[in-house]
Parts: sequence; structure tokens; C-alpha cells
Amino acid sequence: MTVEVALSVMAAARTGHLAVCDEDGRCTDVVTRDGLTAVRDGSDYTDRVRLRDIAGVADDDARRRARSRQWSE
Repeated sequence: MTVEVALSVMAAARTGHLAVCDEDGRCTDVVTRDGLTAVRDGSDYTDRVRLRDIAGVADDDARRRARSRQWSE
């Protein structure tokens, strides 16, 4: 998934974060709207940047909140 698609999904879902899962469905990371916006606005950004290419665009608090929601649902 590209950064632009992820931002669109988050806007449609009215959420500030998105869980990134591997091919087995395990949550591997969390991205936030603010983090993705910062990546998109960066000088190295192209429309081919994918979520798997980005590491650490969410703070630890956002990761904890998203993971606790995923496991509780």
C-alpha cells in the first residue's frame, strides 16, 4: 500500500492510525496520519513509497493504543 492510499483509507475511516500487517495478518507496525503526512511532505518522497519501506512513523504511544485495540476486538 502506498502512502497516498493509506492516507485516503485513514481519512475515509476517520482514524488517526493504521495497523501495518504482514502477509500472515500479524501486526508489524502502526503508522499515523501525522507520520505519513510528514513522509509525504519530505524531500525524498515519491508516489512509489510504500508502507513497508517506512519504519517508525508512529510514536510508541500510538503503537500501544492500536495494538491494544486490535487484540481486544
